[in-house]
Parts: sequence; structure tokens; C-alpha cells
Amino acid sequence: MAGTAFLGLGVMGFPMAGHLAAAGHQVTVYNRSSAKAEAWTTRHGGRSAPSPRLAAKGAQFVMACVGNDDDLRQVCLGEDGAFAGMAPGAVFVDHTTVSASVTRELAEAARAAGLGYVDAPVSGGQAGAENGQLSVMCGGMQEDYDRAAPVIEAYSRICRRMGEVGAGQMTKMCNQIAIAGLVQALSESLAFAQKSGLDVEKVVEVISQGAAGSWQMVNRHKTMAQGQFDHGFAVDWMRKDLAICLAAADEVGALLPVTALVDQFYNEVQQMGGGRWDTSSLIARLQR
Repeated sequence: MAGTAFLGLGVMGFPMAGHLAAAGHQVTVYNRSSAKAEAWTTRHGGRSAPSPRLAAKGAQFVMACVGNDDDLRQVCLGEDGAFAGMAPGAVFVDHTTVSASVTRELAEAARAAGLGYVDAPVSGGQAGAENGQLSVMCGGMQEDYDRAAPVIEAYSRICRRMGEVGAGQMTKMCNQIAIAGLVQALSESLAFAQKSGLDVEKVVEVISQGAAGSWQMVNRHKTMAQGQFDHGFAVDWMRKDLAICLAAADEVGALLPVTALVDQFYNEVQQMGGGRWDTSSLIARLQR
């Protein structure tokens, strides 16, 4: 198996890198907090490195899953960045949800260094990462994608090239736009059922089998009804993603009125102290 590096061992990156190791890849990990890197090597073997550059040295594929645009620039660029350690012909695969503009900026820097670059944001949340069942949407040159796809297979249920560099990030924006409106609608439906004195479990049993059914309904209705949100994808991260969506909408001339409204609802959840709550916590506004 090819030498592989993984940069960023958060709730997503930790299990994703683990699936690479389980698939037989020789994995070197880097994390800003060295304790997480040590915990990963204790569980999965492989080795850790003190900088992105050293982690990427000798790797044919370098995967990253960090926080935001600035975090991604930091692990890619500079004398300690991954690009400085990668040999010409190696491929950088970014699983972070970031702006299409920083993706194109870094892809250009990668090409100048003789490197391949694939933007490959994921959907499926922590459970999808842990179970190796993520949906991966990719942008980049066909040849770079073709080389990277078999590696990404270790933790994906579906992996598709959506177009040139940036297309993966734009597709992820479609995903977040769809989720935002859906979670708000589900929140209103469940809150309405509660206010009406209906049995939420019975309501969901019936309507989930029809046109209203969704992953969110099946997997989140119980915790939403009980006001439990200490799990899943944090509101703070969703607001980061929606800011990217709204900025891109301005650039391409798309209208996102519902997304803009739901973004403000998430702001209210943050003001309630729910920045680290799961995105399904939109219902908390309605349960007060």
C-alpha cells in the first residue's frame, strides 16, 4: 500500500485515518494537539510527526481534515507545510469544508510545486466517519481523482468526481443548504406535534414512511423531542459552512432566502449557549 499521511485528527479525521490504517496503508498522522496524535498511534499503529511537512514527507497521498480556510492554509503552506514535504507527483486530498476560493488558491500552489490536488469534502457526520460510510464529493483533474479514489474508498460509501477543482466544495454547499432547510422544517413539525398533544413516536412512524421521510427524521427525532443535543455536528461548524454558502451565493447570483433565515436561527441557538450542540438543536428555539 502507498505511504499516506493524514493531517487533522478531530471527530472526523481520527476515524478516517483509522480506516486507512485498517485497509493496510502505512499512515503517518499530524495533529495540532500532539496528544491526539499519540492516542491515534496507540490505537492504530503507524507513526506521528511534529509538523505537516514531516508527516507528508515520502507520502504519495496526503489527506487533510481540519477546521477552516486559515487552518487549511496553515497545514499546506510555509516551510513547515505539507506542500514543502511532498515529492512531485504526490496528491493532496482535502476533506475540510472550506471556501471554493481557498481551494483554488491552494490547488494553484500545489500545481506550481508539481503536486496533484483534489478537494473532497464529506457528508455523513461523525457516525459516517466511524463506520466508513461517508459521501465524498470531489473536484480536481481526472487523473488526480482516479489515483486518489481507491484510497478514499477506505472510509466512503460513495465517492464521485463532480468537476474541476472547487466543484467538490460547491457540491458540499448544496448539501449544507439542503440540510439547513430540512432540519428547520423537521423542528417545526416535531414542535407542532408536541404542542398539539400528539405522540411524537407515532407521528414519526407514520410520516417517515411517506414523502416527509428523511435521514434527519429517522436518526434525530428522538433526541430532538427530548431536547438532547450533545452529539453530532456542532452548530458553530454549521454556521461556518453556511457563511461559505451565502458568500458563494452572492458570487454566483443564487438566491438562498431560507438558508439565510436558518443561519440566523442558528445564531439564536448560539446565543442560547448551544454553539457545540448538534445542528438538530434548531428545535430548542421552538421548545422554549
